[in-house]
Amino acid sequence: MSKIYVIHENDDWVIPLRAAFKKLQLPFEEWFINDLTLDLDATPPEGIFYNRMSASAHTRGHRYSPEMTGNILAWLERHGRHVINGRQALQLELRKSEQYIALQKFNIKHPKTIVANHTNSLLSAVERFNKFPFILKPNRGGKGAGVQLFYSKESLENSIKTNQIGESLDGIWLVQEYIKPHNGRIVRAEFVGGEFLYAVSIDAQNGFELCPADSCNIEDAFCPANSQAQSNKFKILEPYSNKHLDKYQAFLKSNNIGVGALEYVEDKNGEKWVYDVNTNTNYNSAAEQKSELKKEGMYEIAKFLGEALKLEEVRFGELVAV
Repeated sequence: MSKIYVIHENDDWVIPLRAAFKKLQLPFEEWFINDLTLDLDATPPEGIFYNRMSASAHTRGHRYSPEMTGNILAWLERHGRHVINGRQALQLELRKSEQYIALQKFNIKHPKTIVANHTNSLLSAVERFNKFPFILKPNRGGKGAGVQLFYSKESLENSIKTNQIGESLDGIWLVQEYIKPHNGRIVRAEFVGGEFLYAVSIDAQNGFELCPADSCNIEDAFCPANSQAQSNKFKILEPYSNKHLDKYQAFLKSNNIGVGALEYVEDKNGEKWVYDVNTNTNYNSAAEQKSELKKEGMYEIAKFLGEALKLEEVRFGELVAV
């Protein structure tokens, strides 16, 4: 019997998805990457494969889970399996610099960015950049980890000298223009199955770590985690309009991102600047419950995967008949 296979490295993030699968009575199986081995001579089972690997895996002690996932996705795709958020999506999840290159193809605005492959190159990048303040972020981050705001070249120089700059897993740093949110909030436009789900506004005044999931690492100072004090941090926008939604949709389709989100900041002139593409989207249940839209992200994902599974079963049936 074919089923839905969920590829992931964070048990907590899958809890609401499991509940949705059970509610819809869908067969599923989890592949927890840190406990998985891969026999390259084996044939994958039949079904739908949903990749939920995150760039922030290293913050949970799963440093090489994305690399292992890349091998598994290559194996699945080589055998013609239907993968939601396949290798191309994973590539973007792990490389912010490539996100911006991909966005340019669709004329989607992103903050000016200079890529440097060594801390020694950062100061010359800042000189060339010549915009203050500026953002420094690792190419592979996740949850906003490692994102820093600097007001001068000297403050960055001091951070480098005192070894306080942190690390970038792939050795690549991004020096990026700081776009000040006109209302202190950023917006994440969510898509499931290539269709717009909703937009969530997130309070960004106290930092850059903006994981919306109901369960995040304890060190994530800005994760909502069902705290009453943070009850207004995540808010679904109603009504919502964005003339760029068609571009966002086309971008996701072109990069084989079946489930994902684009995060943007809106400046004082109303211009929207996309600064992150998220292919491992999570949802805040408190915000969903308050919303009049009555949409639950994980339920919508489960429903989408269930429909994809039905289509796949028909396809396999036709192949067998032939």
